[in-house]
Amino acid sequence: MSQHENHAFSGWYPRHREGLVYLDRRGMLKVSMAGLAGLTLPGLLAERARAGREKRPMNRRKSVILLWMTGGPSHIDTWDPKPDRPYENRGPFGVIQTKLPGALICEHLPKQAAMLDKFTIIRSVDARKSDHEPNMVFQTGHRESRPRRNSKGFMYPAIGSIVAKHHGANRPGMPAYIAFQKHPWHIAYSGYLEKRYDPFIANQTTKLPKYTNTGKDTGQTIGGELFQFSERLTLDRVNTRQQLLRQFDRMRRDLDLNGSMDAVDHYRRAAVEMVTGPQVRDAFDLSREPDDVRARYGNHLWCQQTLLARRLVEAGASFVTVDLSYHPASGTWDNHGVPGCLYRGISKGLGPLLPTFDHLLTTLVRDLEERHLLDDVLVIAMGEFGRTPKIGTENSVDGRSHWPVVMSMSLAGGGLRHGQIIGATQRDGGDVKERPIIPGDIAATIYRHMEVPLDTTYTDHRGRPRYILDDGGEPIRELL
Repeated sequence: MSQHENHAFSGWYPRHREGLVYLDRRGMLKVSMAGLAGLTLPGLLAERARAGREKRPMNRRKSVILLWMTGGPSHIDTWDPKPDRPYENRGPFGVIQTKLPGALICEHLPKQAAMLDKFTIIRSVDARKSDHEPNMVFQTGHRESRPRRNSKGFMYPAIGSIVAKHHGANRPGMPAYIAFQKHPWHIAYSGYLEKRYDPFIANQTTKLPKYTNTGKDTGQTIGGELFQFSERLTLDRVNTRQQLLRQFDRMRRDLDLNGSMDAVDHYRRAAVEMVTGPQVRDAFDLSREPDDVRARYGNHLWCQQTLLARRLVEAGASFVTVDLSYHPASGTWDNHGVPGCLYRGISKGLGPLLPTFDHLLTTLVRDLEERHLLDDVLVIAMGEFGRTPKIGTENSVDGRSHWPVVMSMSLAGGGLRHGQIIGATQRDGGDVKERPIIPGDIAATIYRHMEVPLDTTYTDHRGRPRYILDDGGEPIRELL
């Protein structure tokens, strides 16, 4: 079991019998802790109070939406096409002219092509050392955050966790770092930071379409349980029996070996209000969104999660990650194309993903712009590495294997300079030709946007300070 499987919303097993079920006092404590005491909110409110006393600016409504293309999308078959190369390099897709003169991207991204002036494409991202399953390097900004090869790889804090600690939520009552995840290994957690800066896992907060591991819509919905109370566990009981909090303290101190209780103070009252009050529940309630907006995004699972991401940053969240994967293993964008492989190759695996991705990405950016939020919300779309320049690897017809030498990514919003392509690869797309961008550069750009000082440090397990940027990262100057 992953070290993060026992998350605040799943690890207390409130419905499991321990002599009695959760309707008794002990069970009520467990289910209440799962939904209240485990929230990041108390610590975030405390941080905001400290910021006020220290006269640190934390009232800017800056935020980030990370569209995580789990598995590693092919850069050659998306944002860095090679139309003049032979088929075994070029791949099966054609290209399309964009709004930027002379700039071409994949033919299956026509909506982004038509509004590329709103985007920046980076074609020279150096992805060396980045693995997947777990895929932490680009979500932390640290090359050594690779648990497959580094036993401490899990301990590098997620960028979202750093933001949660040093920027906090943009509105009291909202968690700062939120994630929709298909598997814990797809998302980076707090690591050396306290557990209260782990992402608020949002999968069970609202009803969403249920898709199979191969991307088939079952016609069913799943989720929505987090804000539901049993008939006997009423809002009045939660609001009036505040003495339960003292029992939470004792139980959590007995069980918690990682220092999570240091955040428990009078701010936790706000955590009760978070679940019992309307603000957060309303943010996750898609039925409150106008029908025409929901129709505009579409009924696809990823589209609905993207709409929720917009609702969450609008309601005050600071960092929202959407795990764009159907499968809990290496990820849906892992298009090897091995015969019999679940993810298939470029034509049959990547091809069906791109129209949906194109739609959700451009719909989100246009929606944010229309709501006058785009300058404050930085939208990032990327995975963990690119794919091999040569197709047909591993006995496939047109699959591509991992290629951590170089990858492409896309950004929009955040008040940055867009309408440009940064960097370039060699003729076959196999290596960086000019303007290499490292994971630390991406992290530094996010921290600058979120007003987190780049010389910020945290403490590791030995009590030593570590910089949030220890890989030489700098904000990407072309975007500033």
